[in-house]
Amino acid sequence: MTQSIGEKPWMKPAAPVMEALEAAGGPGCARFVGGAVRNALLGAPVGDVDIACTLTPDQATKALESAGIKVAPTGVDHGTVTAIVSGEPFEVTTLRRDVETDGRRAVVAFTQDWAEDAQRRDFTMNAVYADRLGNLTDPTGTGVADAKAGRLVFVGDPATRIAEDSLRILRYFRFLAWYGKGEPDAAALAACEAGRELMGNLAAERVAKELLKLLAAYDPRPALAMMAKARVLTQLLPSATDLAALNQLVEVETEQLFICDPLLRLATLLPDNEVGVGKAAEGLRLSNEQRDRLVAAMGKTPRITSWMSPRESRRAVYKIGVQAFSDRIKLAWAHSERSAATHQWRGLLALAESWTPPPFPLTGEDVLKSGVPKGPMVGQVLREVEDWWIDHDFIDDKFSAIEKLKAVAQGMAY
Repeated sequence: MTQSIGEKPWMKPAAPVMEALEAAGGPGCARFVGGAVRNALLGAPVGDVDIACTLTPDQATKALESAGIKVAPTGVDHGTVTAIVSGEPFEVTTLRRDVETDGRRAVVAFTQDWAEDAQRRDFTMNAVYADRLGNLTDPTGTGVADAKAGRLVFVGDPATRIAEDSLRILRYFRFLAWYGKGEPDAAALAACEAGRELMGNLAAERVAKELLKLLAAYDPRPALAMMAKARVLTQLLPSATDLAALNQLVEVETEQLFICDPLLRLATLLPDNEVGVGKAAEGLRLSNEQRDRLVAAMGKTPRITSWMSPRESRRAVYKIGVQAFSDRIKLAWAHSERSAATHQWRGLLALAESWTPPPFPLTGEDVLKSGVPKGPMVGQVLREVEDWWIDHDFIDDKFSAIEKLKAVAQGMAY
């Protein structure tokens, strides 16, 4: 009996691509594959829609362009072109088999054999194909059943798949965090532990991307615990020897209905200081924005405590910004007793989200008008008055600020 997921809404935008490919290669020459099919089997949201086909890249490009579809040669050497329909991209990849691999990249040969193509994929749940009507092809014989049962099983021999691309170790734990159920496959775990040192050859950007995807799972704690036990986690992040803060941060996020924050979760696995986290972020080749956020989150001044007064909290928000203040609260919360001070931590976050720091009411022009000559003294005076204004809880009285400015200016030796 043919298994089917039926026709799905996400198939409709890709219909022109499928029609163009089948017009050139015949019915069934193109099939959906990978995440879209897997998630359809699981009833999960579908993101990217990928297509496998028997046409070579040149043949696929010609067929698509003949149908008026724009094509980008995104990975021709590995058989991939990207078809763009109404601004939406669809990766179209020729069926392949590996000729040579070195753990990071592969030399491939094109094939028309769906079973050969399935054998080079990572997990059985990702090696299921669906035609335009949703009829499934499952070359490994267990992909559909494994997906539905939440069993993450390598295609063929786990050690062989890992030797072909050691990033599959990280992908194993990432998929385990998102889709795994029940006891993990013992052979897969053993192969991941045995092959962990192969990850030293991986590009840092690939590692960071997989780590953040793993940490974006609703509850990555079981998968991370297995990573730690298999010594994979410390292979990647030597500082990640204790998962207590990560575990509590996830618990806080889920109990308080916060949006899960993979970057902040990553922070709990990195060195607990600005210099160390900055070096770790650079080692992972994170973006400047991500690095700067992590460094700010690890700052120690002003000190963040659950018993901060509203006045102290406003001062901290003004000094370091809402994002850094909120990040530091959550990290401090994650390092505290879970049951302690929940109300206070929640109140501090509410203050940060609801209070808008007012603009400092004076400018350099005001300082010049007070008689201070142009030069470094202007900034010095302005900073002293601003400190006074902050100490007075952002007093909404420009006249008082000007009076303070006059007093400071008079006390300066020009």
